[in-house]
Amino acid sequence: MQEWKLFLFFIGLSFAPALQAQKLDSTLAIYRSDFQTEKVHLHFDKTAYNKGETVWFKAYIVAGENLSDYSRNFFVDWYNDLGQLIKHTVHPIFESSARGQFDIPNNYKGGILHVKAYTRWMLNFDTALLYHKDIQITNTNTSSNTNAKAATVSLKFFPESGDLINGINSTLAFMATNQNGQPVAVKGAIVNSANQLVDSFASVHDGMGSLNFEPLANEQYACNWMDEYGTSHSNSLPIAKAIGLVISAKLVNKKAVFAVSRSAEVASNLKSLHVVATMNQQLLYNASINLNNKKIIAGEILVQEIPTGILELTVFDASWIPVAERILFVNNNQHQFFPELTMVTTRLTKRAKNTMELFVPDTALSNLSVSVTDASLLADSSTNIIAQLLLSSELKGSIYKPAYYFSNESDSVAAHLDLVMLTHGWRRYKWDEIIQGKLPKLTYPMDSDYVQIKGKVFTAGQAIRSTQTITLVMQAKDSSKQYFQLPVKRDGSFNQRGIIFFDTARIFYQLNGDKSLHENASTSFQYGLPLVPYAQAVKSPTKILMDSILLKRNSLFYAGIEKVKKSMDSAVVLKEVTVESKIKSAIDILDEKYTTGLFNNKNSYSFDVANDDRAHGQIDVFHYLQNLIPGMTMSLPTLGTNGAEDANSNNVAGLNWRDGTPDIFLNEMPSDAGAVQAIQMSDVAYIKVFRPPFMAASGSGASGAIAIYTLKGAEAKNYNVKGLNSAIISGYTAYKEFYSPDYTVAQPKYQDSRATLYWNPYVLTDKKNKTVKLEFFNNDITSKFRIIIEGVNAFGKLAHIEKIVE
Repeated sequence: MQEWKLFLFFIGLSFAPALQAQKLDSTLAIYRSDFQTEKVHLHFDKTAYNKGETVWFKAYIVAGENLSDYSRNFFVDWYNDLGQLIKHTVHPIFESSARGQFDIPNNYKGGILHVKAYTRWMLNFDTALLYHKDIQITNTNTSSNTNAKAATVSLKFFPESGDLINGINSTLAFMATNQNGQPVAVKGAIVNSANQLVDSFASVHDGMGSLNFEPLANEQYACNWMDEYGTSHSNSLPIAKAIGLVISAKLVNKKAVFAVSRSAEVASNLKSLHVVATMNQQLLYNASINLNNKKIIAGEILVQEIPTGILELTVFDASWIPVAERILFVNNNQHQFFPELTMVTTRLTKRAKNTMELFVPDTALSNLSVSVTDASLLADSSTNIIAQLLLSSELKGSIYKPAYYFSNESDSVAAHLDLVMLTHGWRRYKWDEIIQGKLPKLTYPMDSDYVQIKGKVFTAGQAIRSTQTITLVMQAKDSSKQYFQLPVKRDGSFNQRGIIFFDTARIFYQLNGDKSLHENASTSFQYGLPLVPYAQAVKSPTKILMDSILLKRNSLFYAGIEKVKKSMDSAVVLKEVTVESKIKSAIDILDEKYTTGLFNNKNSYSFDVANDDRAHGQIDVFHYLQNLIPGMTMSLPTLGTNGAEDANSNNVAGLNWRDGTPDIFLNEMPSDAGAVQAIQMSDVAYIKVFRPPFMAASGSGASGAIAIYTLKGAEAKNYNVKGLNSAIISGYTAYKEFYSPDYTVAQPKYQDSRATLYWNPYVLTDKKNKTVKLEFFNNDITSKFRIIIEGVNAFGKLAHIEKIVE
């Protein structure tokens, strides 16, 4: 390293605006704007589960350092511990996030559940970077992965810039792992062909370490080493090249300092070089260097203003062919925002009510998820949203306990993180294509829409008029309805985009106009979700090695629950106790019945339309809402003398609120004024008008939103009448609401042993609503809580909070 320091002062950089460099810059700009790779993190309600339990999750999707706007659909594949697919689920994406759940079968015998999560856009790029996670299942009857195996340890070496070069002193990193990918401590020695000691080494953190090494020409090197289990090993070192160059780099005082060294004899193409620095597909630095009369040259790059993330330094030869690379992790602490959690009321007794407040000082919109679990259960804090999105999702291979590298800003942690950079590599870019200006070839186009109702009318040769339409009534399983009148193209096809519904729905349809066409034509519907290749097995997960005491505690927890449940089943039910409680308002009941997630927001005007006399006789929703919302203006169709709309008027409502147009949702699905005006007021149950901003809306929701809910269940009209054809179509994976009991009202006697006490995948704040109050009830057995909060804000910054309350 002494030679490195001597040459830091000999800077010989020439910034030449070459044509090839300009092409590189322009191509990377297109990559950054149109071909960013997405990254995924899943926040689960807890770490480990019992068979028969529900796994709740919230997904966050980013691209580069920003929230992703590429995809509308999120896919999760659930595998057993043999690598066999159990279930494929699909979820709509809102505000670069999605929610969902998976019910572990009651008869599940495995000890691990493997999760693979991705968007269709991610399948266009390196699939090794898809989200993968093994979840521990507490199961006393596991049939596989239960027997500990003798450790098989491997040791791999990683030259700093890709290759060892004879005669050049460079950093040689190493990493030792067992067959399960867990790190193993090692120590050893490097010897030459005469078995003479060249250098010794020992791992310094999680099986990783490094040493300075200068290979000599016509020499072969071996490595003799011992693992932490006392087993001796021997293997060869990577073979050094006779000629070439290396790049060394490190972070010093907010600068990336690098040095490029070449061997004494090299071809002319390795004397005129280009050094390029990129991050998130953005060109940050480009310099031409001349090594004609020098063997080493150094430079520095200011990094104090760039985002937190991986900085890639690549050296190209004179023909712009990459020959060496080095990655550094730059942490300028620009990646976080800091919600503040306060326990307003803490009660650890049975079924007691707890209240907490979440305050986000930032003015930016924030999107958070909150879980509260029994703190005595197994907890794995080895990763989190910050570690996953900034580190694990960027590098191939498993990173052991990635959250450690963000635990503090000490020099030792920074040095350990640099070992991760040295041992995991990069290889994300196809530089040959970028230099030539080639753009990625996409197997899967951008997934920019939700479910589509697509179909085709077959007419047996009868011509379809240009004015032909088809009327659709989509009735979901809860009997809520959506109405559409779609044009039918000359080839018989029709399409309604942007639909969001869950499970399955029945489509009632009828061709309008020509009676003969209606009587003789047939209609078919297509699958409306984007297809992805999911039905393949994955590599069988390995046994998760966790703290044996915690695993035992987990088993005892669930065993105790099962014992209490059995005793409760045979117990005599006591006389019912009447508990006085506050009666819920009609609006609260409607919110519980109709709204979910982002729409279950009190920052709104709410109207119980079904029980409002003002709704009787109104033509449509907009005539009903006229003059009810302060500051909202509407340009509505004029009415003729007989009460009908004037044929010469514009028959679509014009809305304006806060100098913009509010978004419109029908049963929480994006819609438009024309579709909503077609709904009969007798079918409308509930309307919510959300004050700006509304995060479920497209963009920032700066002009708020109007959500209309139609009657469902027994209240809804039956459209399955004679003469009206129908078809079944599939939507998103059915979503169920997390059950959170309210012990202020009478409850049937049962043992409350919920391991997850509270789960809320969508807690939203903005500059006008910075504080959110959250309430939950304890169970019958928990004596301390674990609260975990994760999330993102509109600027792509990340948040993670973990707190024990006892």
